[in-house]
Amino acid sequence: MLEALLQLDKDFFLYLNGLGTPQWDTFFQFITNKLSAIPLYIFLLIVSFQKYGAKKTMVLLVSIALLITVTDQLGNFFKYGVARLRPCHDPEVEPYMRLVKSYCGGKFGYFSAHASNSFAIAVFFGIILKSSIKYLGVFLVLWAALVAFSRVYIGVHFPLDIITGAVIGSLFGWLFVKLFIFALRKFSL
Repeated sequence: MLEALLQLDKDFFLYLNGLGTPQWDTFFQFITNKLSAIPLYIFLLIVSFQKYGAKKTMVLLVSIALLITVTDQLGNFFKYGVARLRPCHDPEVEPYMRLVKSYCGGKFGYFSAHASNSFAIAVFFGIILKSSIKYLGVFLVLWAALVAFSRVYIGVHFPLDIITGAVIGSLFGWLFVKLFIFALRKFSL
């Protein structure tokens, strides 16, 4: 059963990756770049500061730093623990795929830290700022999904890599909201 699921994942990857065209390559290379989200992060920081003030925003920044560290390092732990080859290193897939960027990344790719980090931030800010901006959570989840899909598009992750990353990131985003609220109450901020 696991072999059938992994084969289905490879087939789905080849289908999605094969949808790419040179006209969209630059866009998805931009989306997949971590630095492309800096304006979004600045916006979220400004809205958080307006809602929470300086002290609570400092707690929020510490929470976000810990959240990203946890999801990122958990991704590394799984990459080396599971040791599933990235599509661009998989001999069954590599000859048939499009690798959009010049560098494939490390040898292993399960699960996507990009997807995990993006969904963690989306869920975290979507929950804590839902009263400030009506559809912010929906926008952030769509943004995270686009970032996650970009990893398949450029050829460095299978769909199960990004789905797992999205689920884990979402769970940790929710958990860190609870920790953030706990810290605010515990320290009477």
